[in-house]
Amino acid sequence: MTEASVDPGETIDLLQDLVQIPSPYFEEHECAEFVHGWLDERGLEPEYHHVSEPDITEYEGDNVVARLEGSDPEAPTLLLNAHMDTVKLVEAWEEDPCSGRIEDGRLYGQGSCDMKGGLAAVMVAFAELAERDLKGDVLLTAVVDEEGPYGLGTDRLIRDGYTDDVDMAVVTEPGPILAQEDLSNPALLLGARGRFLYDVTVTGTAAHGSQPYKGTNAVVDAGKVADALNDLAVGSHPKLGEGSTCPLLLDGGSQTLSVPEQARLMVDRHVVVGETEEDVRADAEDAIAALDIESEVEVNFREAPDPGITYGPYVTDEDHPLVGALQQASRDVTGEDPEIGYFASVGDFNYLGDRADLPTVIVGPDGENIHGAGEFVYTDEVVEVADMLVAAGEELLA
Repeated sequence: MTEASVDPGETIDLLQDLVQIPSPYFEEHECAEFVHGWLDERGLEPEYHHVSEPDITEYEGDNVVARLEGSDPEAPTLLLNAHMDTVKLVEAWEEDPCSGRIEDGRLYGQGSCDMKGGLAAVMVAFAELAERDLKGDVLLTAVVDEEGPYGLGTDRLIRDGYTDDVDMAVVTEPGPILAQEDLSNPALLLGARGRFLYDVTVTGTAAHGSQPYKGTNAVVDAGKVADALNDLAVGSHPKLGEGSTCPLLLDGGSQTLSVPEQARLMVDRHVVVGETEEDVRADAEDAIAALDIESEVEVNFREAPDPGITYGPYVTDEDHPLVGALQQASRDVTGEDPEIGYFASVGDFNYLGDRADLPTVIVGPDGENIHGAGEFVYTDEVVEVADMLVAAGEELLA
């Protein structure tokens, strides 16, 4: 094991400061200002990158980006990506959800694990790498709206060309807690399933509720569709495991004595490499066609600001130099070989690994109760992840 390259006290102080700033998705402005100011105070020349989505969410916000320029234009560029937003503050907390309280090696607060621990690690690692003699570039992106409906921050980075000259990416999400299998840190997650969201409209025929046989009940038929999609045959992959489906919403009917004429159904579909949007639509349509129902059924996908906003599955090759550098960094920093796993759900890493076609690894500090009351992150793992990023960055770029 090597000595820590980042200052543990400074790292935890930064984490505490970040957690004490409420930043639910779409409300990240104060946190973005803090991140920008912290980088600016250290001469790291951050910039705001504006994110606008006027049509569906009416969102306006700013990513924070900064770049370390290496000495060799032909050397690779490493992206360090972390999100500044959290889920909406959960009411069940028995203390201030943004307290940043530290006890027994755990720092508590909404978003402490998902993912301000990872954000703090990225920031201090970036500052430390600025002191090293690097041939390649390091791009830091602290993004908005990862927890929101569309991942607008990283989506906008890709659309505006920030990833065009990037060769590989690290996202510091808390990997083990959402891995396909039981893992503990140190761990590297080398891929993730993708996701589609079915938006299904079921149209029946209205009638008086006392004579239901004269109509076609859209709610009843929507229930049959939900059951069929819940039991849908899904794909499998040797690394990513099996896909899954989960009905999330069934909404229809409102009048007290009328057969419901229409119902809406939303169903989550997690997919693996090899399952396309066309496959996913055809699977649903075939399953519905096999049902004995009279309602008309239309299968669509969730409305998005752009058709290109999709969470595709991806897998990073275990032999990629980024993986090797992080494995060696884990040995140097923790004294252990990292476990290898794959993420169960989706996030900005899907945009980077699939849409931007970048070798992408998830490595981040773990904790418990993410998205819920009592969320915490292990402070020692925040420091270890920061040290691993410095060690891997130096090996890849120096």
